[in-house]
Amino acid sequence: MTTTVTPGRTDRAGSGESVGTKDARGRLPRIPDRIRHGGLPYLLLLPAVVLELLVHLIPMVIGIAMSFRQLTQFYIRNWGQAPWAAFDNYRVAVDFDAPIGRALLHSFYVTCLFTVLAVGLSWLFGVAAAIMMQENFRGRGLLRAVFLTPYALPVYAAVITWAFMFQRDNGLINHVLHDQLGLTDQPSFWLIGDNSFVALVVVAVWKSWPFAFLILMAGLQNIPRELYEAAAIDGAGVWQQIRKITLPSLRPVNQVLVLVLFLWTFNDFNTPYVLFGRAAPEAADLISIHIYQSSFVTWNFGSGSAMSVLLLLFLLLVTAVYLLLTSRGRKTADA
Repeated sequence: MTTTVTPGRTDRAGSGESVGTKDARGRLPRIPDRIRHGGLPYLLLLPAVVLELLVHLIPMVIGIAMSFRQLTQFYIRNWGQAPWAAFDNYRVAVDFDAPIGRALLHSFYVTCLFTVLAVGLSWLFGVAAAIMMQENFRGRGLLRAVFLTPYALPVYAAVITWAFMFQRDNGLINHVLHDQLGLTDQPSFWLIGDNSFVALVVVAVWKSWPFAFLILMAGLQNIPRELYEAAAIDGAGVWQQIRKITLPSLRPVNQVLVLVLFLWTFNDFNTPYVLFGRAAPEAADLISIHIYQSSFVTWNFGSGSAMSVLLLLFLLLVTAVYLLLTSRGRKTADA
């Protein structure tokens, strides 16, 4: 019995070279064969790349270009005729002695405080609920579904409902706090004044904590139960098990979760816009709504674009520092 060896071909278990490099006549394979063997992954990624270009990258480049022009309502019909401003828009935005710079700095402080509280409380509620849901008890599946309801609801419908609940005269919040419990002397204004910040944090936490709960609950599934059983035999209590086993095991999950929650919360526009409208109170003036007002209310698109670029640079810097610190901490723990 004879074996025919085709030139240019090698066996799969042989030298490890690719099969079908050349055909029997020594010619390279056809273009469809090349795509099928080497270019198919890139071809499948092409629609996603095109959408990413159209939805994110191209508008980002246009926004950066707008930030270098004095683009106001007088040049909306022809952006190319807007005067060149160089870095004037950026200088105005970071001039904290001027009204525009002071307003932007105040909005930045409010956003930082709002992000810290919302992310911290969302993570705290999420990890507490995830640990509680690890125990087997009757009705656990129903309770999990109830916990995930805020995450499943449309954002606009949920925030509009909260806006009705925060109404001063006929809202549910004042009805419970003032009419039922008598905790306040008179119905409070929740959507204006200093209380607007409290209302904003409450809605943001209510909307975000189910995502933290879902991610942490999935991370807890990877922790072996034998660790808890061994710790219980050694006399470790519940809090010691959480501090010594649960939290260290959830560190990789928490690193990603905190970063995602930070980016989502710091950039949140839907919640303050639906809750307060186009003009948010000063106490709840997040930087996203502030940039919107600078761009679409005052019609100064050049200044609004400069603020957006500064926000983008800040988020990129924070993300890079966070990833650097977490990667160093992971390497130290592995060593």
